[in-house]
Formats: sequence, C-alpha cells, structure tokens
Amino acid sequence: MTDANRKMLAGKVVLVTGAGGGIGREIALGMARNGARVVVNDVGASLGGDIMAVNPGQQVVNEIRAAGGEAVHNGDSVSDAKGAERMVAQAVEAFGRIDCVVNNAGILRDRIFHKMSVDDFDAVIKVHLYGAFHTSKAAALHFKEQGSGSLVHMTSASGLVGNFGQANYAAAKLGVTALSKSIALDMQKFNVRSNCICPFAWSRMTSSIPAETPEERARVERLKRMTPDKIAPLSIYLASDAAAGVTGQVFAVRNNEISLMSQPRPLRSVHRSEGWTPESIGEHAIPALRASFYPLDRSADVFCWDPI
Repeated sequence: MTDANRKMLAGKVVLVTGAGGGIGREIALGMARNGARVVVNDVGASLGGDIMAVNPGQQVVNEIRAAGGEAVHNGDSVSDAKGAERMVAQAVEAFGRIDCVVNNAGILRDRIFHKMSVDDFDAVIKVHLYGAFHTSKAAALHFKEQGSGSLVHMTSASGLVGNFGQANYAAAKLGVTALSKSIALDMQKFNVRSNCICPFAWSRMTSSIPAETPEERARVERLKRMTPDKIAPLSIYLASDAAAGVTGQVFAVRNNEISLMSQPRPLRSVHRSEGWTPESIGEHAIPALRASFYPLDRSADVFCWDPI
C-alpha cells in the first residue's frame, strides 16, 4: 500500500460499532491505517448479547495507538438511543467532528421459526435495525450541518436471499438495507451518502453456523477461507471522498470478489381490462407469472461457488 492510499482518510473521524473483533476490528484498524481517527465501539458482549468480563474494544484502541494512530474506546450499546448519541458526541468531543459511521455491531439468536421467542426476535431487531437507526440518526444531525458524511451498514445474505433459522436476523438485515436506501434519498441534498455491505467472512458471527451434514461442513470450510480483513477495503473506500456519488447501493464482498447486489424491481406483469377476480387470478395471473417465481433459495444456493 502506498503512502497516498494509506492516508485516504486523513482528517476523517470514523465511528465503527461492534469493533472489538472480527469484521469490525479489521475495519477499525484499516480506517486508522488510512489516516482516520477512530471511535472503537464495542459493548463487550458475547454472540448472544451477554456482557463479557474484558472488553475487546479497548484492545483494538491499544493496537491503533501502538501503530501511531488515534483512537478512543466507547462501550455503549447501539440498541440504546442515548448510547448512540454518546458515541457520536464522544467522537466530536475527542476529535472535533464525525465523518463516517460503520454500523457493524450485531448479535445472533438463531432459532427455527416456530421455536423463536419474542425475546429472541426483539433482541436481534434492537441491535441490528434499531442500532443502525440510532447511530445513523445521531450522526445525521452533524452530517447535515457540515454538509457531508457517509454511512456504511452491514447487511447479510440471510436477509437479501434467505437462510434457515434466522427470521429475526434476516428481518433486521433486510430492514437495514431499506433504512440505508431511505437515508440515501432523504440526505442526498446534504451530501450525505448511505450504502450497505453484505460481508462473507469467517468471524464470531458465522462461527455459530451448524456444520452437521457434509454440505454444511463444506459451506463452513468455504467460509473459513473468507477472512474479515477482506471487508475493510470497501468500507474504507465508501468512507472516503473518493466515493462521492456512490450512495443507495448494496455491495457483497466475498474474499476477493465484490458484487453489486440487485434491488427489487418489477419482473413481469399481467393485466385484464375488466379487472381481476380470485378465480381469474388462479386461472390467468399465477400461471403467467409462475415462470418468474423465485425458488426458496438460501444464501449458500445463490453463492455456491468457491470464493476467489
């Protein structure tokens, strides 16, 4: 990496949530290497949301400082609106501004749907969807005043495509993509950008994937070849001024592959001048549309090739 590339974010202040390990850690370290001053947020929780004795976020701060960068730790929860406001306020207090928020924090409470509790659903929605809203809203007020800003949200193929046992996570992550698009539309006049990344990487979040059948074990082995550091470069680019005009998009990063994901648009339509009845829908509309139906694919069915 050249010195010019390393300082791509010189003068920028970036908040990375859930940055104590995995993808968030690599993004925080990469942002700092590229010249950003970083607020490393991590509540210090287990995969299921339970608080751990030692907060790994401070360790990431120590790494950044040891390498000559500037960073501070924040231990608030993204699921709390006041906590999100404190994160952003801490960035402004410590470094004078806020330029980018990377919404990476997350938990899992995987259950097959008929066994999923209200608490399982609520906890995941609060961290992923409410968390992205809270931090984005807190930063948006500053972005509007300064006439610039970037939001980078982590979505998931579980929401974009589908997966077993993740109705809560999938609903939250697909909600995040809609949130991102709405922010991009509402905030474009203030020069504020909002994009999503669908990351494929082996991390604490993916380590809970079942690996009982040969097919599941093969999928896990593919995931293990996709390391969290591969997600950082696109996050850094989207946080930089070089990404001006890139907004409202959903990208997938899978090892050395970057894909632009589709967004819902009409595929096929039918009409009857006299209108529809339930019977004519069954006789005419559904047979005409059936060829374009989506199968019940999971992420592994769509992204079925070995990562490059």
